Amino acid sequence: MPRIKRGVTTRQKHKRLLDQAKGYRGRRKNTIRVARQAVEKAGQYAYRDRKVKKRNFRALWIQRINAAVRAEGITYSQFMHGVKLAGIELDRKVMADLAMNESAAFTHIIKQAKDALPA
Repeated sequence: MPRIKRGVTTRQKHKRLLDQAKGYRGRRKNTIRVARQAVEKAGQYAYRDRKVKKRNFRALWIQRINAAVRAEGITYSQFMHGVKLAGIELDRKVMADLAMNESAAFTHIIKQAKDALPA
């Protein structure tokens, strides 16, 4: 049985790895061992930060809603409670967009939420 030479597959793996490390500084871009560590760490950061991105956007939406409802004399938590009681099924992303771009429509939602709150 002839022996198997693995130079082709090894070179393909190394080339793929160095392509992923393109743009890195120093030995991270051209040394296999260092590039492998850098690419692996970059993947860990990317995985983690896809989750963090969702958190950051939710926090931004809450801040925008809070600013808009405080201008109408109500707190964010009271507003959200009123929204639930009124049966308004808009998510925070849409409400934040309304607060920024459609202030008249959002004022109407605030009024509905205030009316739904117990006096």
